[in-house]
Amino acid sequence: MEKKKTIVDIHNTISIGDLESVIKTQMQSILDNPETSSKLPPICIHGSPGIGKSKIVETVAKEMGVQFIPVMLAQIEPCDIKGLPVPNKEEHVMEWYVNGTWPRDPDSAGILFLDEITAIDKSIAVAVYELILERKLGNLYKLPKKWLIVSAGNLVTDRAVATVMPSALANRFMHFQLEANAEDWVKWAQFNDINPSVIGFIQYKPEYLFHMDGEVLSRGFPTPRSWERVSRMLDLYKDCSDSILRTIVYGNVGNRAGVEFLAFHKVSKEFDNVLEYMINPDKEIVIPDRSDMRYALVSTMNYLLWRGTDEEDENRRLNGFYRISMNLPADFAAMAMISAMAGNSKEMSPKCAAKLYHHPSFRDWSDKFGKALRRRIVI
Repeated sequence: MEKKKTIVDIHNTISIGDLESVIKTQMQSILDNPETSSKLPPICIHGSPGIGKSKIVETVAKEMGVQFIPVMLAQIEPCDIKGLPVPNKEEHVMEWYVNGTWPRDPDSAGILFLDEITAIDKSIAVAVYELILERKLGNLYKLPKKWLIVSAGNLVTDRAVATVMPSALANRFMHFQLEANAEDWVKWAQFNDINPSVIGFIQYKPEYLFHMDGEVLSRGFPTPRSWERVSRMLDLYKDCSDSILRTIVYGNVGNRAGVEFLAFHKVSKEFDNVLEYMINPDKEIVIPDRSDMRYALVSTMNYLLWRGTDEEDENRRLNGFYRISMNLPADFAAMAMISAMAGNSKEMSPKCAAKLYHHPSFRDWSDKFGKALRRRIVI
């Protein structure tokens, strides 16, 4: 009998949700007991450009109510880290002035984010060794105890600005490789007011969340960051001509993804009557046959669901959600329910899920689509 091979993930990949959990756990441990800061390993996030490494860390800091100080290592000199010598004429000695970027308040708490760490040269690497391992710069500076060090860098294989990290520096970190994941990103997008056309398109074509193969990397190409920009541009240029919209979309995500997105966006705009479906019980609900149109319908419905002006309006939308989803195919109904339960913010997720569970129509919905929902959650 052939012995099974043990598969080792040399990249130690991690999802957005798990990465957030790791950072929060270490930060909370430091807040609860500042003495642990010198015992916990700094975190290094590896990942392709534009997948949201810095955004995740900044969001965690904001959610935990601590400071966030980003330092772009590829744009500084060694003296920016260790400081500058300044003559003391009275004592006839040289004194060192440390960079004002570093936090000084001993009672402060936060995340010191060392970005572009895989793009630095040896002189910078040597300069940050002590700060990362010992949390100090000689006798000149000591990082306050309630601060967590997190770093990030691009991958060498992505032809971005990146080099192989020196082993002496690498050994100071706990390493994770972040990968673009459509399911995680869609949840993030819901919490950050991303245009429903963009959300629906990524659900429809998840392979375009991050795509580099065959793209002109010196121009726009699809990444989570560029899709966020597309969303902002759709809101800003909502009344522009088709030609302007086309150049804006191509300029952010490239021509290949741009062509397919614009076709989807055109379909999505046809569902301007979704709100009427939701708030008017007499409106006949027609579910389209094409899958792209179904994705557009579901993303628009979920975008509108929790944006009622008052409790009465929200209840009307919630009733409409069940009327529409009861007519959807099972997979789309399950997808709609998962997105609806997430709400439009992390704080609201438990409340949104409770409202859905306690709605009079939930039992009928569960009888019809419960298996599809469980199957999707397991996947």
